[in-house]
Amino acid sequence: MTQLVAKVSAFLSHQALIPDGARVLVAVSGGGDSVALWCLLSELSQRRAFDVVGMAHLNHQLRGVASDADTRFCQDLANRFGLPCVIEATDIAALAKAEGISIETAGHQARHGFFDRAAQSLGATHIALGHTIDDQAETYLLRLLRGAGAAGLSAMRPVLDRVVRPLLQVRRVELREYLAAHGVSFREDASNLDERVSRNRVRHDLLPHLGRYAPRVVETLAREAEIARADDEWLDQAANESRATLVKSNEGAIEVDAKGLTSLHPALARRVVRGLLADVSERGCGFDQVERLRGMAAGLLPSLDLPGCRAERRGPVIHLTARVGRGTASSACESFEYQLDVPGEVAVPEAGVTMSAKCHDAQRPGRLPLETTDDGDAGEWAVGVDVEARPLCVRNWREGDRFRPLGLNGHSKKLQDLFVDQKIRRPDRHRVPVVLDHRDRVIWVVGLGLSDDVRVTGATTSMVILRVRPLGDKL
Repeated sequence: MTQLVAKVSAFLSHQALIPDGARVLVAVSGGGDSVALWCLLSELSQRRAFDVVGMAHLNHQLRGVASDADTRFCQDLANRFGLPCVIEATDIAALAKAEGISIETAGHQARHGFFDRAAQSLGATHIALGHTIDDQAETYLLRLLRGAGAAGLSAMRPVLDRVVRPLLQVRRVELREYLAAHGVSFREDASNLDERVSRNRVRHDLLPHLGRYAPRVVETLAREAEIARADDEWLDQAANESRATLVKSNEGAIEVDAKGLTSLHPALARRVVRGLLADVSERGCGFDQVERLRGMAAGLLPSLDLPGCRAERRGPVIHLTARVGRGTASSACESFEYQLDVPGEVAVPEAGVTMSAKCHDAQRPGRLPLETTDDGDAGEWAVGVDVEARPLCVRNWREGDRFRPLGLNGHSKKLQDLFVDQKIRRPDRHRVPVVLDHRDRVIWVVGLGLSDDVRVTGATTSMVILRVRPLGDKL
C-alpha cells in the first residue's frame, strides 16, 4: 500500500466516511482530482469492505467539443474498470440564464441533482466527490471574504448525508504524483485558468500570495475550517436545545418567548433566530434582519417586516407568520394518508403519483436491489427495502418527522432539514410522499432519502420493492 493510499484509508476510518457494506458512486469530471479519486477508491475497495458500483459524469455543455471529449474519456475509464458510467448532459449556461443565477451556482445545483438520480439508478448508498484540501482552503477564503459565519466557514464537510469527500486531507499535487506513478491520464479543463471566476483568482493569485507569508497556508486554512465546523455543530445542538424551551407553534404561526431569547448569549440567540426565520420564510435573512428581530425581543420594536415573513410583539411573545401571499407550509397541500398493502398499490393524487409494493427474494446477497424505470423519467423511483411484508403507510410530512438517512452513520435527521438541504420549496414540501412501516418509522422520503433502518444487506433474504410512477401511468 502506497503512502497516499494509506493516508486516504486512514481518513476514511477516522471520519467514518464509508462503512462496511457501502455501495459507492464516484463523481468523475475527467480532471485529475476526480480521476485519482476513482482509482484510489477502486484500489481501496479491494482492501476494505465496500464496493465501487459505478461512475457519474455530468456534461455541462460549456466547452463544446472539449466537454464531449471529457464525457468520452470518463466512459472509457469506467469501461476499463468494467463498471457502469451514468452520464447526463445539461446546458448549464441556459439553466443559469433561466434561473437568474451564476454559472457556478447553476452547475452546483445541476450536479447534485444528477448525483442523486445516478445514485438511485445504481443503488448507491454513498456518493464520493473529489474535493481536496486545496479546494477546502479556497472555499474557506471565498466564504471569509463574503462575510460568512461559523456555518459558512466550516466550508466543505467530509460527510453530509450520503455525500463523502475522501480527499479532504490530500494536496492536489499528491494526486498528480499518484496518477503519474501509475501512468493514468486525465483531462485538463481550460476554464480553470479563467480568472474572471472568483475561485480561480483565489487559486492562482491570492493563495500563492498568502503562501509567501505562511508556507503551509493551505493546511492552516483547512484546519480553521475544521475548527469552525466543530464550533458550528456545537452551536447547532445548543440552539436546538434552547429552541425547544423558547418556541412553540400556534395555529400556523411560531411564537417565541421574548425574554428567554434576550437572555441567551448573542451567538446562541442569533443561531436560534436564524433557524426560526428559515422555518417561516422561504427567503434567506442576513445579519441585519437577525439583529432587528433580536431588538424586537428586547422591546425596541412593536412589529417588523422581514423577507417572506412578519414579526409582531404580542405581550411576552414574538409572533412570526409567513407574509400574506406566500401562504404557510401547511396550506400548500391538504394532508393525506393512505394504507399501502404488501403486495398492493395505491393512488396518491395529492402527490400526483401511484405507489406499489411487492415482495421480492434477495437472490444476490450483499447487493442493494434497486429497480429502475425503463425510461428514467423524473418522478419515477423504485427501491428495495428490508421490511416485513405488512401494510405500510404513505402520507405527507408532519412537523417533527425524523429518520435515519443512509450515510449519516446512524444519526437521525429532521425531514424539515432534509427539505432545506435539498432546496425543496416550502409550498412543495407537503406534497412529497413519505413512507412509514408498520412500526411508524419513516423508511423512505420519496426521491430524497432512504432510511438506514431498512437498508438491504448481505444478510437480507427477502425484501419489499417500493415503486413510484406518475399518476395514470401503468405500474
